[in-house]
Amino acid sequence: MCHQGKLIIISAPSGSGKSTIIGRIMQDESLRLSFSVSATTRPRRGEEVNGVDYYYKTVDEFKQMIADDLLVEYQEVYEGRYYGTPKSEVERITGMGRNVVLDLDVLGGVNVKRMYGDRALAIFIQPPSVEVLRQRLIGRGTDSMEDIMARVSKAEFEISIGPQFDYTVINDDLETAVAEVHRLISDFVTQG
Repeated sequence: MCHQGKLIIISAPSGSGKSTIIGRIMQDESLRLSFSVSATTRPRRGEEVNGVDYYYKTVDEFKQMIADDLLVEYQEVYEGRYYGTPKSEVERITGMGRNVVLDLDVLGGVNVKRMYGDRALAIFIQPPSVEVLRQRLIGRGTDSMEDIMARVSKAEFEISIGPQFDYTVINDDLETAVAEVHRLISDFVTQG
C-alpha cells in the first residue's frame, strides 16, 4: 500500500523568482513531485491538450464546480476568466503516492494550507526587499511603469501575509534559496 502524497504550496509576489525555484526543484525525482493540472475558462491555445495543460471549462461549468465545492482554490483573474485547482487532481496525484506542487497566489496558498493542515507545507518566497523587487521588475523590461507600481503595491500586501505560511524563504541569492526550499520540501516529504 503506497502512502498518501502530501501538498507543497509555494507562493510569492510577482518577480520573486518562484517559477525558477520551482523549476529547479521539480528536477529532483527523489522528491516525487507533480504539478496539478488546473481548470480554466480561458480558451485553449495552439497545441494545448485538455487534461494535460488545463481542464478547459465554460464559465457555467466552472461556476458549477465552485457551487459543488470541487475546487481546492480558485480565482477570477478578471471577469469571466477563472483558474482553479480541482480537488480530484490533488487526490489523484497524492493517491499515487506523489507529492503535489501548487503554485498559488498568496491568499490561495493561505486558504489551501488552512484546508489541508499538516498534509500541506506552505512556503512563501520573498524578495530581499520591496525595492529589490521593484528593480527586478524594471530589469525584466516586460512591464510598464504603471504595471510595476501596481505589482509592487500588491507585493507589499502579499509580504504582510507571508507570516501565515509555514516558512518564508528570502530569495536574495538564487542558489541559496533553491537549496533552502529543497531542504524544506525534502524534510517534509520524508517525515512519516
